[in-house]
Amino acid sequence: MLKKKAFSATEESAPRETASAEQYIDLSDMVFEDEGLMGTEGAKTVVKVGEMFRYEDLSSLTSEVYNDNIVIVDFTSIANDDLTMKRVTAELKNVARDIDGDVAGVGRNLLMVTPRGIKIDRNKIKGGF
Repeated sequence: MLKKKAFSATEESAPRETASAEQYIDLSDMVFEDEGLMGTEGAKTVVKVGEMFRYEDLSSLTSEVYNDNIVIVDFTSIANDDLTMKRVTAELKNVARDIDGDVAGVGRNLLMVTPRGIKIDRNKIKGGF
């Protein structure tokens, strides 16, 4: 939820942040233009985001890659378990090799696995200053 900031003056006339329950916006209640029209039907490849809480969660994530979808895996909850991380990365590399896809880390606790024909560029796009 996002919080609206409200300010009130104190004796020194310095702004002070105050909050109440009615100053919060529940984003799940908001409807954006064309949101209903942006389904995945008709798309050949869909980007899916999945979370891993244990090694057994891997089968549902890899099945999406076998179905020609791109999967971004959030492994934050198992990041400190070295053995599980080695097993997960080895399995994802095997899946990528099996289907001629690709796998790469895209963030501190994120991996991306792609199906056949989609490769991941390891170079970051940087803005110019």
